[in-house]
Amino acid sequence: MSTPLSKPQIIAHIQKSLNYTVFDSKWIPSSAKFVCLGNFPRGTGVMQIYEVQHGEAQLVKEVEKPKPIKCGTFGATSLQQRHIATGDFDGNLNIWNLEMPDVPVYTVKAHKEIVNSIDGVGGLGIGDGAPEIVTGSRDGTVKVWDPRQKDSPVANMEPVEGETKRDCWTVAFGHAFSDQDRCVCAGYDNGDIKLFDLRNMSLRWETNIKNGVCCVEFDRKDINMNKLVATSLEGKFHVFDMRTQHPTKGFVSVSEKAHKSTVWQVRHLPQNRDIFMTAGGTGNLYLWKYEYPAQRSKKDADGGDVGVAGSISLLQNVTLSTQPIASLDWSPDKQGLCVCSGFDQSVRVLIITKLNVV
Repeated sequence: MSTPLSKPQIIAHIQKSLNYTVFDSKWIPSSAKFVCLGNFPRGTGVMQIYEVQHGEAQLVKEVEKPKPIKCGTFGATSLQQRHIATGDFDGNLNIWNLEMPDVPVYTVKAHKEIVNSIDGVGGLGIGDGAPEIVTGSRDGTVKVWDPRQKDSPVANMEPVEGETKRDCWTVAFGHAFSDQDRCVCAGYDNGDIKLFDLRNMSLRWETNIKNGVCCVEFDRKDINMNKLVATSLEGKFHVFDMRTQHPTKGFVSVSEKAHKSTVWQVRHLPQNRDIFMTAGGTGNLYLWKYEYPAQRSKKDADGGDVGVAGSISLLQNVTLSTQPIASLDWSPDKQGLCVCSGFDQSVRVLIITKLNVV
């Protein structure tokens, strides 16, 4: 018998009001600290570090920067250094040592316009290969950077001459299961999703989900591509099964309409890749579980392999705010601990229970 308490509960453990607009929040790996990135009303950028202590978030450090900071990632840093890479409104990619955050340890003018999204791979002891950072920008380009190489990107995916430049809203690494293999997925404001193969430097697959793509994420970066979730405007998200690519049909997907407005974020649970949370424009969070089908692929009429989509079940949902929740990050170390921030100028630490038994 299922009782209400046997389901996972989403508990708002700490809520902290901020005096600036916060765009991104990230746990610092192997710590009880998190970073908030955003912009002050006077148009400058801000980076704050908080530590969770005795049920409160204590401000440890605050630094002001010339330009508002849009996004950040720890994905390309080692666990010893724990440097955060950030993208700002002026198109700069900076890497900061949070112990001495006054001057960046790496800086490059990555894009002509705002860096909307950033992701890292090859760090934190996860997966193989070189540390790399990918940035997606309003200027329509997606660029891959190696922090050990100054000034020029190792890959640049931009529209060909004559093609209209679409605003790239989201980027994510995946398929980084060996030294050579690596993919970047990018989502654009017109609903395009493009999968770039960095090993062959080619466009491996593209599709369109009819609505602006707000967030894409692979369930794991460091395995042979398994699943990809793409969230969009109008409250819809799609889960693609990335194991079987059909020559003409591509990857199969299942979609779900949950939020009544934009689904801003999706984040997979680090300890269980089949559980993920989506954050919506009406201030709510939805916790989902993906169920695999009995067989993940079948033969079509021509004898080619075509994927079979699974199903999605809702585990729990909660409304935290009246404003959009724009960022969401699971703690890599403590299952069920999560930080999220919204446009109500506040950051929240959440505890999600019962994740080990769903």
